[in-house]
Amino acid sequence: MRLKYLQKLDFPLLGSLAVILIMSLLVLRSASASITSNPSYFVNKQAVWIIIGTCAMIATMTVNYTQFARYSKALYVLNLILLVLVLIPGVGTEVNGATSWIKLGFFSIQPAEFSKILIIITFANFLVARQGQLNTLKDLVPCFIHFAIPLALILKQPDLGSGLVFLAIMFGMLLVGGARLGLLLGIVVTGLGGAIGAVFLHLKFGLPLPIKQYQLMRLIVFLDPYADGYGGRGAGYNIIQSLAAVGSGKLWGQGLGKGSQVQLNFLPEHHTDFIFSVVGEELGFVGAVFLLSMYFILLYRCLKIAFKAKDTFGALIVAGVVSMFTYHIIQNVGMAIGIMPITGIPLPMFSYGGSSMLANLIAIGLVLNVNLHRKKIMF
Repeated sequence: MRLKYLQKLDFPLLGSLAVILIMSLLVLRSASASITSNPSYFVNKQAVWIIIGTCAMIATMTVNYTQFARYSKALYVLNLILLVLVLIPGVGTEVNGATSWIKLGFFSIQPAEFSKILIIITFANFLVARQGQLNTLKDLVPCFIHFAIPLALILKQPDLGSGLVFLAIMFGMLLVGGARLGLLLGIVVTGLGGAIGAVFLHLKFGLPLPIKQYQLMRLIVFLDPYADGYGGRGAGYNIIQSLAAVGSGKLWGQGLGKGSQVQLNFLPEHHTDFIFSVVGEELGFVGAVFLLSMYFILLYRCLKIAFKAKDTFGALIVAGVVSMFTYHIIQNVGMAIGIMPITGIPLPMFSYGGSSMLANLIAIGLVLNVNLHRKKIMF
């Protein structure tokens, strides 16, 4: 029995994951040298979370994923409880202007990261019950409501970045679940057009918006970082420094520990949000492309597992994970090279962060679980 499951493990996926994790530790050590007296401080903590996450990934693989469908309602309620807890004064902890953390003794957790996993599982079961009933906008309203409640709680923190990830997960899973592509594109285009129109009216005529001013500036300043009202020293500063870091890396990079933007601490948040900028500066275009190729292999293998899944529930779980990772990667890399808004989205399995690392490895465990429990071994 053990040999049969060993044969079903997706070794290309695990190999690409291992390379990403090893690179994350190497780059993180370089990135954190300028922000702490102990260069190994963040590396050691990240390594601990990788070990914990790997154990959680293996544990996730041991339970047949079909069992999660039976507890879908309970998991949805658990999701809401976690997101409500973080908003309770004295329980939730504010970091960088958002009450997104719960402090547990000597470490903190970010419920929104685990909320993504829970919503993937519960929405997969939700869609299975609606197969063939996703053809009109009216059919999609219950799906929107399923997401709206946890999404509203996340935006209340406020955590706009995670909220956008939720939308990416929803649309990705709806597409795989059978919703018409044209209908989904129409909704996205209409929503995006409405958002752009609202921002225009806000800037021109003072139309009230449901987000704070600093969040709005982070969303639009990438269009012109120097037009932040402070000549590039305000909301546009991070993008300007990131572009300088990535550009200075050229083809081969300046070498680990030798990037001027990083080591002289010009680049903010370079161990978390802007860690891809460190890759660009110190490992160059070649290192950046190599890292992205590892992500491509990982996502490609996940898609293959989705196609081989024995049921729709499993395929939808994998589709949700792929949607989540894809959005994270595009958003984080795009943010670093100045073509996407700044939303504070980490690079999966790479940026420093315990909650993110643990949640992402659990997500990988779910994908491998679907692969382990497919009907037959396929090569």
